[in-house]
Amino acid sequence: MDEPKLTADLLKADWRVVKAKRLLREALAEHSENLTRRDPSPELEADYAAALEQFAQLRGNPLYFPFLGSGVGRGSLVELADGSVKYDMISGIGVHVCGHSMPELVDVLTDAVIADTVMQGNLQQNRESLEVSERLVALARQQGAPLDHCFLTSSGAMANENALKILFQYRPGSHRILAFDNAFAGRSLVLSQITDRPQYRAGLPATIPVDFVPFFDPDHAEVSQHDAVAALHMYLSRYPGAHCGFMMELVQGEGGYRTAPHSFFAALCQELRQAGVPIYFDEIQTFGRTLAPFAYQMLELDQYADIVTVGKMTQVCATLFGNAMNPKPGLLSQTFTASTTALIAAKFILHKLEHGGFYGPDGRNAQIHRRFCIRFEKLHRQHPELIRGPWGVGGMVAFTALDGSPTVSKRVLTELFSAGVIAFAAGSDPTRIRFLPSLLAVTDDEIDSVCDILEQTLLRLHEE
Repeated sequence: MDEPKLTADLLKADWRVVKAKRLLREALAEHSENLTRRDPSPELEADYAAALEQFAQLRGNPLYFPFLGSGVGRGSLVELADGSVKYDMISGIGVHVCGHSMPELVDVLTDAVIADTVMQGNLQQNRESLEVSERLVALARQQGAPLDHCFLTSSGAMANENALKILFQYRPGSHRILAFDNAFAGRSLVLSQITDRPQYRAGLPATIPVDFVPFFDPDHAEVSQHDAVAALHMYLSRYPGAHCGFMMELVQGEGGYRTAPHSFFAALCQELRQAGVPIYFDEIQTFGRTLAPFAYQMLELDQYADIVTVGKMTQVCATLFGNAMNPKPGLLSQTFTASTTALIAAKFILHKLEHGGFYGPDGRNAQIHRRFCIRFEKLHRQHPELIRGPWGVGGMVAFTALDGSPTVSKRVLTELFSAGVIAFAAGSDPTRIRFLPSLLAVTDDEIDSVCDILEQTLLRLHEE
């Protein structure tokens, strides 16, 4: 006897849906194939400027970049509503891992369009939520990390908030948290305290005390490890039993794409284990971008993973945790898990990352990084005053431009944007320029073109 088929599966297989997908792919390919880097259209500039001004009025402040997308692109190229086409090297700060207008996404996102609901959440979740949760837990446990559960959510900040709630419930009476200098956790009322940027919490009331531990200094490796362990030991002794956990970014995102060797993190994790303080890896930005699915896997820190958060490129965000920290019913709940579109896209992206040869020392992430580094190193040898490292790791690419001051770095970003490359800043003292290329879409030719524009821009600014 044939197994009964769900109406949803019959709908997806309907010849009209299949044909519609083919026609959509063909139309997308036809209209995007001729997109190349170009400057704004003079005929559109006045209306574009007016739209930007209107948006600034509505939101209270202008956009960081004068960016209003038209809704189409090709790979790393994106068209703006002023008619210009630029290389997107920041991808929504790591979100647009598929680049712009990826034809392969048409099929899966059409399934989302014909699904029964726009959003999934607290009381009603479809099969995609189960499948994404299952995939994330399996990936997280690949090297033995004791992570059994996955709670999905719609933003990285909410994933981190959920992690904090789990930690505080797990450690009754705790009221402090540990983090590294230059940490970035998010911009909610609580997370702004952990984010080591005083300007991001100006005027906000204090919520939880944060004890900042110095991060690794590659120029003074042994000393910096000693100082970090000493600072941690001091905080644990001064406030016994007061810390809910240590939030660790294994590659600092907003801190400038700095990382450290296994030994540095392991020394801290061992101290935390002895003190019974949970370890919380924030992988909102690092997930999928290093030489393993998770940065803690690349650094072989799996045994220390008590809680892990992921987001950005996964489209739907998540908090992963073990059985010991499984919270009491009611602590975690929300109306929105994510959109059906985001969940279906997440399935596609996780499959691509896992089976597309992205990881390991010769994986695509490493290849992308090496291609940037070769160009950066060549430019540094020829003009050391223009650019210097470190260069980041994997799909998290960074450099210091010119003198690395905030003013000059902002000028570099503005000039790059005008020349056709969208990048962003990270870190302080020095302020660094960062790229987060669309890993599933960026080509070697696009990397070379971006590096050409970067070199020309830096040479021009240095000569002024």
